[in-house]
Amino acid sequence: MGEVFVITINSNMNYNPYTLENKTILVTGASSGIGRSTAIECSKLGARVIITARNEERLKETLAQMEGEGHQIIMADLSSNEELDSLVAQLPVIDGLVNNAGFTKMRPILQINEQVFKDIMQVNTFAPITLTQKILKKKKLNNGGSIVFTSSTASMRAGGANSMYACSKAAISIFAKYAAKEFAHRQIRVNSVCPSMVETAIMASDNMLSEDQIAASKASYPLGRWGKPEEVAWAIIYFLSDASQWVSGTSLILDGGRSA
Repeated sequence: MGEVFVITINSNMNYNPYTLENKTILVTGASSGIGRSTAIECSKLGARVIITARNEERLKETLAQMEGEGHQIIMADLSSNEELDSLVAQLPVIDGLVNNAGFTKMRPILQINEQVFKDIMQVNTFAPITLTQKILKKKKLNNGGSIVFTSSTASMRAGGANSMYACSKAAISIFAKYAAKEFAHRQIRVNSVCPSMVETAIMASDNMLSEDQIAASKASYPLGRWGKPEEVAWAIIYFLSDASQWVSGTSLILDGGRSA
């Protein structure tokens, strides 16, 4: 009679390398769009989430959709250095920072307004860089923590009358790479996500695109649509989680196959 081999398979149904349990995450621009979705999805994966933006009512709407307990709202206008200082002072030590706040105004180059350009750079570039600097100086980010910037595919290729926004995001993408090198000795990872068009309120602002232009834009993507805010949030969560412990200085493109 032949030998009988018994193979025992240990299955851990709770295994999840993308869990954010026992992590505290700060999400800026959490009152809408990608920031709101990121806060909600982080909460579903067990994180304690601190959300910040200028609009308290919309932040409360975000909070109401989050799961779990211990979340916190901190009001702040990130274009104000004083309010940045106040935000950092109120923070506990965190494990992840999502620099997401931003906006755009589409203008042909010959119609660029200097003040609007300065406003875009202030919110999209200077504010997240300054916030990152202040958090690191005050040692409010744990060693081994993660910083994620929301950049854009606009930083990689020209399209439409969007040069001001593209410049602001190109600066963020390269800053993330420099920061990844400078803080690697603390095992702090710094990455960026670069989504293309996403179904958010920002796309409905300023009458940016007509219905025909929107339809043509969506048809240009191999997957036939724009992205969803939660799909960008899931990419951000990858960088926040321990699943990306050996990933730093990377820009992840999210564009429905358009760059293929």
